[in-house]
Amino acid sequence: MGKKMKTLILLGVSLLFLSSCSFPGLATNDDEDTIAVTGGITSEMQILGSIVAGMVEHYTDKNTTVINNLATNMINHQAMLKKDASISSARYTGTDLSSILQLPAEKDPDKAFKIVHDQFEKRFDQTWFPSYGFDNTYVFLVRKDTAEKYNLKKVSDLKRVAGELKAGVDTSWITRKGDGYEGFKEAYGFEFSSILPMQISLVYDALSAGKMDIVLGYSTDGRIASYDLVMLEDDLHFFPPYDAAPIVSNELLKSDPKVKDALDRLAGTIDTEQMQKLNYKADNDLVEPEIVAEDFLKEHNYFEGK
Repeated sequence: MGKKMKTLILLGVSLLFLSSCSFPGLATNDDEDTIAVTGGITSEMQILGSIVAGMVEHYTDKNTTVINNLATNMINHQAMLKKDASISSARYTGTDLSSILQLPAEKDPDKAFKIVHDQFEKRFDQTWFPSYGFDNTYVFLVRKDTAEKYNLKKVSDLKRVAGELKAGVDTSWITRKGDGYEGFKEAYGFEFSSILPMQISLVYDALSAGKMDIVLGYSTDGRIASYDLVMLEDDLHFFPPYDAAPIVSNELLKSDPKVKDALDRLAGTIDTEQMQKLNYKADNDLVEPEIVAEDFLKEHNYFEGK
């Protein structure tokens, strides 16, 4: 990937943020030669973090540091506010609209983008870039045997059997306003007999192992294919769009305009099927996310012709 990219695995990151401390020993905006990029806790977020870092290193004279294992969207956001990072590589319109901006859900993708773009500029002096090209929305998943047993094809089909099912869901989804569990119960008119908050990275294994009957996962996750899971159609269109994109501090864009050119080249380059394939390489083939990202960028020649 050109200059060596450092990938930091930070443990206890939640405690660090809660205590209002910066990441110890991390090269941040104080290091003019290194740009810190946040990834996240999922393979997808880590892949996108390395893709962004690779593009920055290819088109600028900067080194990069990727900060992974940020457990929540709020922690990712705090890293930007505290200037522990200048680029947040994997942010989703629907998530930031409700969790960071505390605004009502918006189901029109263009309107959702405009709201987050304008509000992040106004509130945080950050630029929300165009989407990579995919929408990683929430999706309810069941094993094939469960789908066949209860004849499940869409979320509405769950109403007659939800009282028998044990559900595993993303920790933040249970309490999130608008597109969270309370809103879901109101929209669909039922609730599960048991609902367990889990890290999103654990729900697929729990479902495959039979510890859960149904889980809430992400539509682009490669483990959907590797575990041969069934996605249920959100027939009432409850979940708003979660178009993925990077966010960059305006301070960085002003100091190094080449960063904007590098990231603009990623707009519309990764559709849902492509992201599923990249995630599959990491989650099923156990290829390191950094290598998955590097191979992807080399395959497309860093989008030099774009």
